[in-house]
Amino acid sequence: MPNPFFKFKKFTVYHDRCAMKVGTDGVLLGAWAKVEGAHSILDIGTGTGLIALMLAQRNQEASVLGIDIDEGAVLQACENVSRSPWGDRINIEKIDVCELGLKGEGRFDCIVSNPPYFQENVHCPDEQRNQARHTAGLSFEALLDAVDRLLNDEGEFSVVLPNVAASQFISLAASRFLYLRHRTLIHTKPGAEPKRVLLAFGRKMQMSITDHLTIELERHVYSEDYITLTRDFYLFM
Repeated sequence: MPNPFFKFKKFTVYHDRCAMKVGTDGVLLGAWAKVEGAHSILDIGTGTGLIALMLAQRNQEASVLGIDIDEGAVLQACENVSRSPWGDRINIEKIDVCELGLKGEGRFDCIVSNPPYFQENVHCPDEQRNQARHTAGLSFEALLDAVDRLLNDEGEFSVVLPNVAASQFISLAASRFLYLRHRTLIHTKPGAEPKRVLLAFGRKMQMSITDHLTIELERHVYSEDYITLTRDFYLFM
């Protein structure tokens, strides 16, 4: 039977009631997104609350809001947050991001999302998992419209996506005057084509940075870059 929780150095994430379990994508985004100087952080599609917890650990001053439309995920994220050292700074709410900010709620210095990204029409029988994985639940356009509404003028939006979707996403963001600042291509091993990409956007047009991150040099032998990025979180890094 799979372990119902994943233990990090400073917190534990239970994921037995969430469609999407703790995974590398979320850890990468939570460790990579720029949070320095942010006073308010929004995690769209928080799931277990993993990324919200990581960002609260990295920025000890910021207030963090994690939102999701799945009730089971929200309940589990609330429990994970309540067990953490940062329960007083993280709020979890059941709300559709497409509705957030429509009544004049505040904007955010930092927005992150590990969004649904499967665009094909093949769905699995588990509707909760479909909602978490497929863009029918939250299209790229709807996500970017929400970010445009909610991001402060000097803020930054960071996202993790399949690399094959990056060009489309960057173009859609630019049409909303959200411009690429930083792109990190993720390679599972040396020489492998990147399957994931981390992207950061801001409102000011500027020269963007593109770099690469390799996870493993060989099976269970992690690269120094990956160790440096994640060592504050993984138990054995």
